[in-house]
Parts: sequence; structure tokens; C-alpha cells
Amino acid sequence: MMNPVSGAEILVNGVAALCDPLGALYLPADECLVVSDLHLEKGAAFARRGMMLPPYDTLATLNLLSAVIARYDPKIVISLGDNFHDRRGSQLMPEEFRAMIRTLASGREIIWINGNHDPDGVFDLPGRSADELVLSGLVFRHEPSLISGRGEVAGHLHPSATVSRRGRYVRRACFATDGQRLVMPAFGVLSGGLDLRHKAMHGLFDRSALTAHLLGRDRIYSVRFSGLIG
Repeated sequence: MMNPVSGAEILVNGVAALCDPLGALYLPADECLVVSDLHLEKGAAFARRGMMLPPYDTLATLNLLSAVIARYDPKIVISLGDNFHDRRGSQLMPEEFRAMIRTLASGREIIWINGNHDPDGVFDLPGRSADELVLSGLVFRHEPSLISGRGEVAGHLHPSATVSRRGRYVRRACFATDGQRLVMPAFGVLSGGLDLRHKAMHGLFDRSALTAHLLGRDRIYSVRFSGLIG
């Protein structure tokens, strides 16, 4: 039995959503689960370049995905790009992991948004690939757009934030939103994070309304931007 969790209820462009401590977003009205930046087969991609990492990242990430799908039993699952760490990962992924994904996809609609690491879509997996998707007043894409952020749910930047807690600094991956746009945390277990104060984040949010929803072990910690450590 999974431990009870406490998510954060938010609104993105007026659409109700729940931030889950595992790093997934749930949209109850559409029974839709959103994850971002799985970076499957990252260890294998590094190995092909002669850089050896422990080869367990794909299994660990898929186990987390299985857990969060079991929690919500969604009808739709959207993965917001960089589903694989490179263009070859989808084709070279071992059959045991393909079988896991087929099991997770059974009875659901799976949408793979194309990312900068995997712009060609996925190979021999259930679901469909797209550059972006519009659903119930939200637009789902991999990279945030500077043209208009209203209703956008994106990934790519792997946001993280630092807070002071009990006399020490704690850094965590986070959901970042000002109520108009949401940038998702990376779901892949080997994915790093980029601080919300990094220059790559400039111009994406109204900082007076920006909140970081930090991932904890079994709950979300919501902290206004002004309360973060720079």
C-alpha cells in the first residue's frame, strides 16, 4: 500500500490541477496525468559515448511512472518531451521496458510530446507523438514559449528551488507557476534541476505571483518566489 500523499491544488489559466509529490500533474476534469522529461535510457546514451553510469535509470523512472499511474488511474497520459535522452534511445530500448510501457498504457490514451532530445517521436510504443497538444484551455509543449505563456504547460527547464529549513538549505525540484503558465519538474531519476532564479527562467513568469511547489517525500511544499533562497 502506498503512503498517503498531500499534493498542491492549483489553477493554471483557470483549470484546476493537482501537483503530486512524485512530480506528476493531474487534471481531474479530463482524468489526465502529465509528466515531463523522463529522459529514458539516459544511462545507455552515456554508455554509448563511453561515459559509464549505473544502468538502472529507465527501470527506476518507469517504476515511478507506474506508481503515479496507479494512484490516479488516468484516461490520458501526456509526456512533455525529452521522453528519451537521445534520438536512438527509443529504438534501442530493451524489450522488458517496452513491455512495461505497454502494460502502463493499457486502456489509456498516451501522447508523447516531442522534445529537443527526441524530436523524431517514439519507436514501437503505444500512443501517438505530437509537437504540442491543446486540451481544455491548456497547451502542452516541451519548451516554454516567450510569445505567450497563458495556459501553457511545459517542461524542458527542469525547475528547482532552494529554501531555508531548520537552519539549513534544502534544494528540491519543483513545479513553477504564476497561475498563467506552469513549468513542470523533470520526472526522470537522472535529470538535474535549474534554479528558478537562473537567467533561462527570466521573462517566463510574473514573479509577484510566482510560486514554487517543491517536491517532498510525500507532500508538496509551496513557497512564494520571494521566500526562496537566491
